[in-house]
Amino acid sequence: EILLEQDVNRFVTALNRLVSVEINQNQFDALVCLAYNIGIHAFEKSTLLRILNKGHYEAAASEFKRWVYSRGKRLSGLIRRRNAE
Repeated sequence: EILLEQDVNRFVTALNRLVSVEINQNQFDALVCLAYNIGIHAFEKSTLLRILNKGHYEAAASEFKRWVYSRGKRLSGLIRRRNAE
């Protein structure tokens, strides 16, 4: 439990540094979940973050649907996860 909390805190800290627009708690939680799953580096380089930081919230939300591939293969589990986020 403590290790998971420490791990998640790294992503919380990174998002606080990377996201430059106002977001609500649900948006923040979804971004932490995404960053946790794809990695901070991928999140930092993502089109999603660039669009979000321009204030285009709906366009950024639609970017979640792009993160459904693993090794070039579209996975139904990732599709469900991104839809939930």
